[in-house]
Amino acid sequence: MTQTVAVLGTGKIGEALLSGMIRAGWRASDLLVTTRRAERAEKLRTRYGVEAVTNAEAAKSADILILAVKPQDMGRLLDELAPHVTADRLVISAAAGITTAFIEDNLTAGTPVVRVMPNTPVLVDEGMSVISAGSHATAAHLDHAESIFGGVGKTLRVPESQQDAATALSGSGPAYFYFLVEAMTDAGILLGLPRAQAHDLIVQAAIGAAVMLRDSGEHPVKLREAVTSPAGTTISAIRELENHGVRAALIAALEAARDRSRELATGNG
Repeated sequence: MTQTVAVLGTGKIGEALLSGMIRAGWRASDLLVTTRRAERAEKLRTRYGVEAVTNAEAAKSADILILAVKPQDMGRLLDELAPHVTADRLVISAAAGITTAFIEDNLTAGTPVVRVMPNTPVLVDEGMSVISAGSHATAAHLDHAESIFGGVGKTLRVPESQQDAATALSGSGPAYFYFLVEAMTDAGILLGLPRAQAHDLIVQAAIGAAVMLRDSGEHPVKLREAVTSPAGTTISAIRELENHGVRAALIAALEAARDRSRELATGNG
């Protein structure tokens, strides 16, 4: 049976999901979008051939609702949806820190809710989306979520109790790599390279290392040791990273991100 999917909130992540679904074979006629601005709605109509509707209209007609709004906008959105969402709909939330329990409490009793934490590489079809079931969601509902988010990268199912940790590692993860590339680029300039050359060297090193991690099946320690010859340049650099506590700093940073995700979930924003 054909299902209608509505993406509520079509910012960068929402639009990435929309375009990914179309590339994966979803028909534009089965997709709805909601936007705040009329010019944005027209742009999406022109670009993808989808219909732009109000939040209430989406709730009345769509079988699956994807809530891709900012966390601070979720309460207002649920107030709009609540009178129209029946328990036979599937609600998928892509809002950071918002629990399935919060959404369930604000909708019709028994409504299945799936929580998903995507990261920004969904924009280039290399995302990681971490998926958790609410108290009324079944394996079939999780399959539906995976069919949507799988079009823009990989998916991983975890218990919702692990979502804050997954947010720290995966949701925020790309920013850590950008931070590292920024620092290494500055180092390249200090060592005498033009910025553009330093950037290209580091980006390609990052891409190559990521592909080797993904495809080789080797532990990162083994891959690092393969680059680290006795008394060589790499071990000298690794020693300085350890001397400056980089490993400990990363662990502390991820703990801080996990704690902040917990705060957002409890409304202490």
